[in-house]
Amino acid sequence: MVMEIVKEEVLSYWLLLVFTVLVGGLLVLVGLLKKANEWFYESKLGDKKFSLPPGDMGWPLIGNMLSFLKAFKSKDPNSFINGYVKRFGKIGIYKSFMFGNPTVLITVPELSKQVLTDSKRFKPGWPQSTYKLMGKKSFLAITDDEHKRLRKLTAGPINGHEALSVYLEYIEEAVVSTLEKMPNMGEIEFLTEIRKLAFRIIMYIFVSEGGNAVMEDLEKEYTTLNYGLRAMAINLPGFAYYKALKARKRLDEIFQSVVNERRAKREKHGTPAKKDLMDSLMDIKDENGKSLDDEEIIDILIMYLNAGHESSSHVTMWATVYLQEHPYIFEKVKAEQEEIVKNRPSTQKGLTLKEIKQMVYLSQVIDESLRFLNISNMVFREAKEDVTMNGELSHTKRMEGSGLDEEHSHGS
Repeated sequence: MVMEIVKEEVLSYWLLLVFTVLVGGLLVLVGLLKKANEWFYESKLGDKKFSLPPGDMGWPLIGNMLSFLKAFKSKDPNSFINGYVKRFGKIGIYKSFMFGNPTVLITVPELSKQVLTDSKRFKPGWPQSTYKLMGKKSFLAITDDEHKRLRKLTAGPINGHEALSVYLEYIEEAVVSTLEKMPNMGEIEFLTEIRKLAFRIIMYIFVSEGGNAVMEDLEKEYTTLNYGLRAMAINLPGFAYYKALKARKRLDEIFQSVVNERRAKREKHGTPAKKDLMDSLMDIKDENGKSLDDEEIIDILIMYLNAGHESSSHVTMWATVYLQEHPYIFEKVKAEQEEIVKNRPSTQKGLTLKEIKQMVYLSQVIDESLRFLNISNMVFREAKEDVTMNGELSHTKRMEGSGLDEEHSHGS
């Protein structure tokens, strides 16, 4: 009897010991993995590593992306940055590991302004995964001089009141028809419907003769591409980034077919009197008489599609939310619109550019919405040299800076 009790105690002791060793070993392994990124990347910096800001570089390969994506998709997107603030204090600058790169997070307005306006020490520096999706001839991937040249050449056809006047009739028809359908659609997700509207308008400006089938294919593939821009760069079947690369290839094929068709039509009938953006891109020549090649045209179209489609739909959504939250402002906006319609000649059909210029208060509301909210959840910059901010070091090329406004950031 005594021997059996002793055996049970010894067995229990050894089981407890094995369990403790296993748990302890697991904790040590987790601790080592959590420090792996810091050891690997900071060891290359020598003594400069002691000047880096505090922070957490997460797990090997994936870094902090799991917690970032979880926050981004939640009802509290600020929780990602708030986690750094709680652990390391509200200093506004932290080390991290995002989108496959060691990263310095800037989270307060004064430091964000410094990063975004100091072109001598910072340059655009997006993750390689983004370059692959947006194209090597897009504005994200080219040099500063080339960016300025292409922006100057391409922005004219789609910016300003003159460009607006060309598309005003179509825009009004698209908006009115969408608003008339909404009451009969039951419960809707407003942002989704506004995105579809923005896509329809922008694609008409880009390729007015593309047809509904082309529009639907482009919208489907672009949606998949856009999901991949915010995902971890895992190029394996089933992952969003893998699907986004496939979508990008399909977008290239669709746009290439449109470009080929347009070139053939122009060779047969000449340049049309009413040109869309694709016509304008085909006609562009720089000071040396050089035209854009097909790859440049397609990358620019996809880049403008991403920028215009996302920004316009989010601004519309947030302006609508703010007007609902501030009924006094809404009444003033409404009164301005009613006054414009009241003074409209009885023979006039549709909105005019002159009337848009009279919408002073509405323009101020939109400007204030843009001032208050963030269209993008982050902006990337790469340090050209070692930069000290708030007493902390942002190291050239190895640490990318991304501007996040902690106080005014909104997730979608």
